[in-house]
Order: sequence, then structure tokens, then C-alpha cells
Amino acid sequence: MAQKIKKGDSVQAIAGEDKGNTGKVLQVLPESGCALVEGLNFVKKHIRKTQDNPQGGVIEKEAPIHLSNLKKVN
Repeated sequence: MAQKIKKGDSVQAIAGEDKGNTGKVLQVLPESGCALVEGLNFVKKHIRKTQDNPQGGVIEKEAPIHLSNLKKVN
């Protein structure tokens, strides 16, 4: 039976580059079947110069992970 993963749960990655690492769910995206997990699946995003961010540059942020690659941790 599938586990219901919701915001605030502790989860562990069971597949992919972050296999074995744990984190806390920040947001669940039910329409795509994915979740944002704190500290897992980092991607680099290039930011252009703006008034809010005069330096621009590259930042790292979490990307969604499919729910089938996560399991709940007690």
C-alpha cells in the first residue's frame, strides 16, 4: 500500500543521486506527483542581474523529487 506523504514529514530518498539521504518535506505537488524536500536534489539555477539581485550569478535550490523515489521515516 502506498504511503501518504505530506508537508512536514521526514522522508528518505530510495533512488537517484541522493539515495539514502533524509530530509523534511517542504511542499507536495499532487498534480505532478512530486515533492520538494529540504536538502535533497539540488540543482544550479542561473540568475540574471536585477535591482533586487544586483550581483546575479548561480544559486543552488531544491528541485522536485517524484513521490515514488521517497519513503517515510519514523
